[in-house]
Amino acid sequence: MQTEILDLKQNYERDGFLSGVKIVEAATASSHRKTMENAEPKIGPLHYKTKVHTILQSPLELATLPRVLDIVEGLIGPDILIYNVTYIVKEANTPSHVSWHQDLTYWGLSHDDQVSMWLALSPANLESGCMRMIPGSQVSGRQDHAISEDKSNVLFQGQTVRDVDENKAVTCSLEPGEASFHHGWTLHASSPNNSNDRRIGLNVQYIAAHVQQTKYDIDSAMLVRGQDQYKNFLPDIPAESDLDPEALARQKELEARHLAIAGTA
Repeated sequence: MQTEILDLKQNYERDGFLSGVKIVEAATASSHRKTMENAEPKIGPLHYKTKVHTILQSPLELATLPRVLDIVEGLIGPDILIYNVTYIVKEANTPSHVSWHQDLTYWGLSHDDQVSMWLALSPANLESGCMRMIPGSQVSGRQDHAISEDKSNVLFQGQTVRDVDENKAVTCSLEPGEASFHHGWTLHASSPNNSNDRRIGLNVQYIAAHVQQTKYDIDSAMLVRGQDQYKNFLPDIPAESDLDPEALARQKELEARHLAIAGTA
């Protein structure tokens, strides 16, 4: 395992991402998908709902698997906070897409000791609109983003990096149970889902404990490994049951705050 982690770290530092990392069996991923889809009739669409690990146990379980945290520790160190967990869903045969962008552009985080995991709960391939990455793009730091009015762009502000050389892009196809990990400055995008199935992924954003929020007076995160001697974030409360009314009420407040942070340049 240690040799694998060292190899993953080396590839991540070179390319700014990892892809095709086996996390759970396909049957396990299918079970977690079913849990997610069973929750949707009760509370509505879960696409991009903020901090779902505070209202559902399934995403919390996946985000804190020992294998996942071992990989994240190898990439950003031993003191790990979960900043956000959300489902990203592209409905079947829809024009929704994600333009070339960098995750850290609008989050207001003080450091880039951060990594995002995208865990496939359904097939993510060229037909269904899997992610594409530009290897090595993380080393250039933040790039200029334009605000787009494209209604089919699922990003909150339609933020777009122009003139990306798509010939350099690497396709990150994932089978259910496989994950990609990418740095917050890595340029990435995805195309529409032209398949007959929903493309469902669980996106988890991990940060090192010393990271701070610079755009807002308060923010929240959850310690999942190591120690948090900095206390830069209010503690998110993990889901102890599914769709607890008090947790749902808290989640609405957390989402409003998250949108306020992400919605300011």
